[in-house]
Amino acid sequence: MNITQKATGEQLILEIEGRIDTKTAPSLETVIQTALEGIRSLVIDLAETVYISSAGLRVILMAQKQMNRQGDMKVIHVSSDLMDIFEVTGFADILTIE
Repeated sequence: MNITQKATGEQLILEIEGRIDTKTAPSLETVIQTALEGIRSLVIDLAETVYISSAGLRVILMAQKQMNRQGDMKVIHVSSDLMDIFEVTGFADILTIE
């Protein structure tokens, strides 16, 4: 998994490439925890993400809860396979997906 961070003022875009699974989710969690200071808008770009496990969903939920306190978050470029996962798990109702 590769994570590219693009910060502009109070907005942070995280582009995630590869798989978000049990092995890689802790790295994503660390990036999110350290990068959200002063951020009011978080965008998670999943255009290059091929898989997300329950560990990855937990990290995204944690980010959503944090951003509910300090701003907003949206998830963009979600493939149909990932959207299926979000719908089955109920995350489609929790997240703002564009």
